Amino acid sequence: MKIIQKSILLIIALAIFGLNYFLEDNVDGYVLRVIINCGIGMILAMSLNLINGCAGQFSLGHAGFMGVGAYASALITTVLTLSPFFKTDLGVGCAILTGGLAAAVAGYLVGLPSLRLRGDYLAIVTLGFGEIIRICFLNFEQVGGARGLPGIPRVANFFWVYLWVVVTFVALLRLLRSSYGRAILSVRENEIAAESMGINIAHYKIVAFVISSFFAGIAGGLFAHFQSFIDPNSFVFNKSVEVVIMVVIGGMGSLSGAMLGGIIVTLLPELLRAFDNYRMVIFPLILIILMLVRPRGIFGHKEIWELFRKKASS
Repeated sequence: MKIIQKSILLIIALAIFGLNYFLEDNVDGYVLRVIINCGIGMILAMSLNLINGCAGQFSLGHAGFMGVGAYASALITTVLTLSPFFKTDLGVGCAILTGGLAAAVAGYLVGLPSLRLRGDYLAIVTLGFGEIIRICFLNFEQVGGARGLPGIPRVANFFWVYLWVVVTFVALLRLLRSSYGRAILSVRENEIAAESMGINIAHYKIVAFVISSFFAGIAGGLFAHFQSFIDPNSFVFNKSVEVVIMVVIGGMGSLSGAMLGGIIVTLLPELLRAFDNYRMVIFPLILIILMLVRPRGIFGHKEIWELFRKKASS
């Protein structure tokens, strides 16, 4: 069974690799940019879904974790580069991974003092963290300050972004199907009952924060090395709200729903560019209609294959 799973993942990776060259040669640059941004949105949505959807917490500082990953990886490949290795694809990949680890450390530092908080109080703490990070980026000249950080190697392409989409999905799915994942889900369902069964609630909240922050940092690193320029305005509060909308639309607790939410929220503003004067009215209206029709999100707590299986059995 494991051999079959590894073979499927290898085939998917090879398909993404081949599709990368096809898209670069046959698709308009603007369309390709939107497709890549959809991939980054999917990683962000899946990572936040671990906290908001699976652990039952409410974070509003995801843009801060994304910013930590973006700046940490970009600093390695620009300001702190001591070796030409970090100008290569492999070197940039290591820098992006380091950015994810830096974001994970930030997630640990935020999660540790916030263990006793939940709901609105936790949202305020994470919101404050996101704003603190942005202000630090804005005022520290070592990271470019308000001018931003230019000259970042543009290495992240369709292959790297969607390879990380697959890695994020598989890693989080395996986590949620493990004993750790069931413990995290039990915290969401009922903290008191989970604690009475001997589950260390504080430990699993930190685990959720750290893993979620890691993948948000990866998304930030990919964003930085795709745009080749970042500034503090890329990680404002509105970005955190945007990621929350992705999770809510797709379905709290559904990884495939988070992916769909990431595509919808990234793609809709681009599709509505023809209605420039009314775009900011139509977009919220579509979101409101979606939430009225599907108040628990498009997929709810279920994955897409579970819904198809249910329909097939009925």
